[in-house]
This record gives sequence, C-alpha cells and structure tokens, in this order.
Amino acid sequence: GLRRAMKVRRGTPADAPRALEIWRDAVDATHRFLTPEDRAEIDEFVAAWLPSAELWLVDDPEGRPVGFLVMDGNMIDALFVDPAVHGCGYGTALLNHALTLAPDVVVDASEQADNALAFYEARGFVRTGRSETDPDGRPYPLIHLRYAG
Repeated sequence: GLRRAMKVRRGTPADAPRALEIWRDAVDATHRFLTPEDRAEIDEFVAAWLPSAELWLVDDPEGRPVGFLVMDGNMIDALFVDPAVHGCGYGTALLNHALTLAPDVVVDASEQADNALAFYEARGFVRTGRSETDPDGRPYPLIHLRYAG
C-alpha cells in the first residue's frame, strides 16, 4: 500500500525514555568503537539530558517513536533512528525537519560511526573541518559538516 507520510512531531518529557532506548540501540549498532567506560559515561549524560531536551520525533505507522532529533540553534545536536528501521526514510524525515528549522544547518558526525558520514554526505552536506576529539576530549574524531543543498 501507499507509504504514510512521515510526520515529525514535537516531543514531550514523556517521550524521553523511548528516545533513550533509540539512542542506546543506535549507538550499540553504529558506535562499536566506544570503550565500555566511555559508553557508560555518555549513557549517563544522555539519560540526564534527554528529558529537558527539545525533542522532535518521528513515529512508525503504529505510532511508536522510531527516531528523534534535537537541535541547538542551527546545529543538529542529535539525530538517531532505531537500527531496526535504518534505511526506511525516518532519518531523512528528521533531517528534512531540521532543514525547515534551520536552512543553514550544521552537524558534527562521528568519523568512526558506521553510517553518519555517508548519511549526511548523501543528503547534500559537505565537510568543513575535523576535530581529533569529541567535545569532552575523548579520542573520537568528529567531522564538521554543513548543508550545501
């Protein structure tokens, strides 16, 4: 049948536990390079941060959230999709929503993650730089990208 248009909706603090679940599943699938210690530390931070973050969510046809977006000004702070539905268009729907909020959107993508760079570059982002470490100084390089249309 016809694919339902993917609607991105504003999240509430009640959506934070499911967003955390999506984050955990996505990170475990795509960020295997994280040490167990760093993974636990970042998990603690994300679990504390998500309830107060400005969440945007995309739901599957059953109404279950399968992806989320957090913006910080014109920067994508977080964009994660449940790995069970990677490649189904949910990430693109979230990215398109980010572009409606900030046409000059920028993002930092993990150089080591399995899917991040390819995802953004396939959708019109260009590299503008690189950091050797993540914002907390951990040895996980980031590629800086901006939307070039």
